[in-house]
Amino acid sequence: MKRRIQLLVIGLAAVLFLRRTAAADSPFTVDVWSGDDGLPENTVIALTQSREGYLWAGTENGLARFDGNTFTKFNVNNTPGLPDDVINFLFEDSQTNFWVGTHNGYLCLIQNGTLKSVFNASAAQGKITAAFEDKDGALWFATDGAEAFIWHDGVLARSPSDLQPAARAYLFEIARHIRFPQGDGSQWVLNGQNIELTRGQQREQSFPIPWSTNTIVTAACEDDAGNLIVGTLGEGVFWFDAAGNPQHITRDDGLSANLILSLCFDSEKNLWVGTDGGGLDRVKRRIFTAPAALSGGVAQSVAEDAQGGLWTAFNVGGLTFWLTNSTQHFSMPNRYSAWTVLVDQRQHVWAGIIGLTLFRFENGSFLPVADAPTGGRIFSLFSTQEGNILVGTENGLGMFDGVRWLSIPHGLPQAPVRALAQATNGTIWIGTETEGLFQWSDGKISKDPLRLKDISALLVGKNGGLWVGTFGHGLAWRSSAGAWKLFSSTLNGLANDDIGSLVEDDAGNLWIGSYEGLVRVEQKSFASVISGTASNLICHTFLTRECSAGAQPAAIRAHDGRLWFPTIEGAISVNPADLRPNTNPPPVAVEAILVDGVELRTNFLGSEWSGTIQLTPANEQLEIHFAGLSFSAPKGVRFGARFRYRLEEADKKTPAGNWTDIGTERVAHFQKLPPGSYTFQVEACNEDGYWNETGASVAIVVQPPYWRKPWFIAASVLTLLAALAGTIYLFSTAKLRRQLRLAQQKELVERERARIARDLHDQLGANLTQITLLGEMAETDKDLPAEIEEHAQQICATARETTRSLDEIVWAVNPSNDTIEGLVNYACKYAQDYFAMANVSYRAELPPGLPPIPILPEVRHNAFLAFKEAVNNVVKHARAREAHVKLLLEPHQFTLIVADNGRGLGDLSAKKLRNGLKNMRRRLTDVHGSFEIGPAPQGGTIVTLTVPINGHSPNA
Repeated sequence: MKRRIQLLVIGLAAVLFLRRTAAADSPFTVDVWSGDDGLPENTVIALTQSREGYLWAGTENGLARFDGNTFTKFNVNNTPGLPDDVINFLFEDSQTNFWVGTHNGYLCLIQNGTLKSVFNASAAQGKITAAFEDKDGALWFATDGAEAFIWHDGVLARSPSDLQPAARAYLFEIARHIRFPQGDGSQWVLNGQNIELTRGQQREQSFPIPWSTNTIVTAACEDDAGNLIVGTLGEGVFWFDAAGNPQHITRDDGLSANLILSLCFDSEKNLWVGTDGGGLDRVKRRIFTAPAALSGGVAQSVAEDAQGGLWTAFNVGGLTFWLTNSTQHFSMPNRYSAWTVLVDQRQHVWAGIIGLTLFRFENGSFLPVADAPTGGRIFSLFSTQEGNILVGTENGLGMFDGVRWLSIPHGLPQAPVRALAQATNGTIWIGTETEGLFQWSDGKISKDPLRLKDISALLVGKNGGLWVGTFGHGLAWRSSAGAWKLFSSTLNGLANDDIGSLVEDDAGNLWIGSYEGLVRVEQKSFASVISGTASNLICHTFLTRECSAGAQPAAIRAHDGRLWFPTIEGAISVNPADLRPNTNPPPVAVEAILVDGVELRTNFLGSEWSGTIQLTPANEQLEIHFAGLSFSAPKGVRFGARFRYRLEEADKKTPAGNWTDIGTERVAHFQKLPPGSYTFQVEACNEDGYWNETGASVAIVVQPPYWRKPWFIAASVLTLLAALAGTIYLFSTAKLRRQLRLAQQKELVERERARIARDLHDQLGANLTQITLLGEMAETDKDLPAEIEEHAQQICATARETTRSLDEIVWAVNPSNDTIEGLVNYACKYAQDYFAMANVSYRAELPPGLPPIPILPEVRHNAFLAFKEAVNNVVKHARAREAHVKLLLEPHQFTLIVADNGRGLGDLSAKKLRNGLKNMRRRLTDVHGSFEIGPAPQGGTIVTLTVPINGHSPNA
């Protein structure tokens, strides 16, 4: 049993080895995409490339749109109108209408990004399996149920019953992949045992079928040269050349399955193969060669001798010498691993062996070099211009002249030496793993100021500059003048920062071996970045196979111009002269637009964004996602295309070339765009630097906030003008009011002066005149004592009256009394004194805590005189024994009430009362107040004096 298991394991290993060897020798390379890569399902029934550039795949689990990097899935759950998830037919007509046929018999049409069903075949009619477009633009569809339909002028109808049998048979032959009509009027015809190319009635080419007669043909297409490619159900793919000779592509060549369901040849000369259960395969003609003798292990170092023979050091397999079809393998003592190999100018072969020391090839075997240190690892070997062998070890640097070991100048630290190079002037460059870069010149070793420490590779370029690769910090370049320039993925778009090897081709382009594959950067791309005319490098990734690192020599340029690279799957080579640049710039499509994280349009089947993006003032973030439809980049390379974009404001033209280069990123972010109209433009370039300068564009309108809209601005201007006019009016009115107030004050002052003069004249003047007359009378009656006494008493009474009048005048003039408190206090004091002299009982009723509310002097004076007249009437006319004074205080006015228990109005002297009342009413009217008089409820008279506080009636 154990023996059987061992045989089984050996057998499986042999099969895997043979398949790997066969794949390595195949003229094609195959990359596979499956469900793990985003494909909806691994059975790809239909394939086509639309004119906009997408690759479309119909699977058993929906429709997939592929841009070379990402699959976008459409199924019955996310695509309105799609009737079935099994997609078996895809076709695009000359009007870019996209047709989709489903397994349940529906025929659907995609226009302007939306899908609609136009036909549903019955079970007898079958499902759509083929179509072609005639010269009149009509579309003919055939089903696997022997039915034919025609689409013309937007109407789908069953083909006429009188359709010629030959035409009907032609349709069904197309449906069965017996005929393959081409756009130029020719057609491939499967005729029994032969394949024929016909044009009209003339046969242009004929050759026998290379597959078994019982094998079913499932798909066919042409390559860019018009050669036929046929897919079969079980025997893989047959790719014919111009002479009709087929190249057979099967699982042994890397196909995921031999059951082929669909084929498509894209615009970048890639063949896409849809398999039954194996996923989606891309087949490309092989550029790189990998001899079977140099495959099957981790190749660490390669070197070439003068005859073109290649020496390869395998990490665990010793050394292999390969020349054309001749191969020799050399095992190391005790199964130690070979790490480095070197062929010097004398054609001596040297090898660094892990765990041992330096070996030299002599007499058909590798022998240790005498006196070489043992036990350390040799990382690098280099032959100097003088013929000495430099040996970089984990502990420093050694030098051997072929006979003895030579001393190394001081200055080099004890650090692993990973890389060595020599300039044309003899300077030796030494790259260490931990201490940086050193140079050996004029017998001295000095440290270079380059700040990078982890040196992995060195190369002196054709222009005399020095290239420096690192284990994780990118690439550095030192010009012949000594200036340094750094390149990395973050600084300028270097494809990878982990560099294992460096080599230049004959054109001066730099090839970089890295952990993520093999990359070429053209010399002009470096020059553009160094000069500042470009911000990012254009890196062409050819392989995603991991390149080896840590040994020297690594990548080399052979005498015939081929480049050789050690990888983890053996040594590979390429002739750069055989490479043809991809001159097809990638189509650019805007795929999604997100505003504040919300996508504006979802599950859209088209790529062209139509219409205008409308943003409100509240929108903060705008994201525009786009794709460059490129299908030639190796699988595993993130985003094959590179992008640049700009945002051009409608009224501010962006200067030509003012682009933002974002490398392989596929989204542009904008934060809070100012109001205005914009055009977003994005362009893409392929891996060879060919830009699609047409690109794609999107119109964007950012609505201004309401306060920046025309109606608001107009309203604001009108409001401002109105406010300005109002302000001018208010200032003018205020000025007029001030002038009026000053005039009124002046008038009040004049009136007050006139009143004072009048009071002085009327009261003081009259009294003084009376006193003078009484004095003269006393002088005349000096001999009459009784008369003199009477005159003296009258003089005293008049003098007292004069004093009281003068006091009233002074009180009226004093501005400190211009308050309600001052008026009421003075009036009550006057009433108290006057009633006391008249022996009238007096009572005053006032609110507690009178406020010092200001009143005009004129108001105060007239109110007091009216009150004084009312008090005098109580004594002189009413002959009352009791009097009551009351104050009512309101916000805009106050009321003085004088009540008595006298004789009432009927007994008063009508004439005197009439004159007094007129005076009181006039005084109250002058200050916009009111006067009322009437009988008191308990008898007597009540006088009501209502006075506005501000001199104006509250009801005015």
